[in-house]
Amino acid sequence: MDQLIIDGGRPLRGSVRMSGSKNAALPILIATLLTDEPCTVDNVPVLLRDLRTTFRLLESLGKSVEISGSQVRVTAHGSLKTQAPYEIVKQMRASVLAAGPLLARFGLVRVPIPGGCAIGLRPIDIHLKGFAALGAREIADSGDIILSAPRLRAGRVRFKFPSVGATEHLMMAAAAVPGATVIENAAREPEIEDLAVFLGRLGAKVRGAGTARIEVRGERTLHGAVHAVIPDRIETGTFMLAAAAATGRLTLLGAEPRHLKAVTAKMRAAGAKIDESAGSMTVSMSGRPRPVAIATAPHPGFPTDLQAPWLAWMCRASGRSRVTETVFENRFLHAAELRRMGAHIAVTGSEALVSGIERLSGAPIMASDIRAGAALLVAGLAAGGRTTISRVYHIDRGYERVEVKLRGAGARIRRVKA
Repeated sequence: MDQLIIDGGRPLRGSVRMSGSKNAALPILIATLLTDEPCTVDNVPVLLRDLRTTFRLLESLGKSVEISGSQVRVTAHGSLKTQAPYEIVKQMRASVLAAGPLLARFGLVRVPIPGGCAIGLRPIDIHLKGFAALGAREIADSGDIILSAPRLRAGRVRFKFPSVGATEHLMMAAAAVPGATVIENAAREPEIEDLAVFLGRLGAKVRGAGTARIEVRGERTLHGAVHAVIPDRIETGTFMLAAAAATGRLTLLGAEPRHLKAVTAKMRAAGAKIDESAGSMTVSMSGRPRPVAIATAPHPGFPTDLQAPWLAWMCRASGRSRVTETVFENRFLHAAELRRMGAHIAVTGSEALVSGIERLSGAPIMASDIRAGAALLVAGLAAGGRTTISRVYHIDRGYERVEVKLRGAGARIRRVKA
């Protein structure tokens, strides 16, 4: 099993190129199930574990996947299957999104019920209620969910919470249903906007993506498309925080500043200097940050996926700060590992109170999920001494060639076999 070894305390300098968005690429690739015609998707972070799982999912359902650099070509390979295999869904919850396109096209789909994970249960009841509003019937059988609808009908769906996954799921299904489907209290993330662009290229008409009300006018038959995925704002935000924590000056190439306004505002309040231009962001930082409180929220609020690396940065703040998690119910597992590095963190329910210290100390630590792993990277880069991170496979789910990119910015980091 791989480990990352970091000899910290070295400023990051130079430039690093950001990858395409994992969270945008996943639903876009799954949306290729809506058509039998070829689709080409560029700027895909193909080395990520979750993307590799997605390729296997598509192939298991009857697609052919060809990879060339960061370009993925998906074509038909016989008839599509309407049952997603449990061994894939259990590895990646996003696999359940295949249900929507298959239900819309074939009127019947069977998918395993996705289980919980380290950051919370994340039930799919919002998805299922949305499909019920479009005329689908649901049956639970032996750990699977069977959805049936001889013909889904266009309709109106209102979510109780602006779930990203549920919004993407209903958008994909609605793209293959003639008529206008309206999704209210929809998620507003940039990845939703990117999916809307792709669905438009398939032949559907999508209005309002990026707002709380999305209208999808579907077509029974959709065609192939060519699309390039947006930059990964979570990878960008993680590298921004890593640059600030380790100090120095780092330019992030291929970044999209407008996707990170909430993070940029908070980082500037904490003392980081951030310069923005078309397609890049430069972060400069010297010394310890000022303590700044954050509360996670759906976009355009502070993203929950950057809460953990933000907390790692605040461990060195010149005072006390508070981090409030409002999206997931169990997302402070990284706090225990940061305490092993000397951090002063008290967690009560959905809040973490951080008393900043002069410097963290390197230690053997363990990642519990993707973003907790990102927090440990940030902490290890800023810490004095050596940090050894285990369970690196979590980090590999969301960050492509992370040690190579960080070494290019001057970090002393290497991957070893345990």
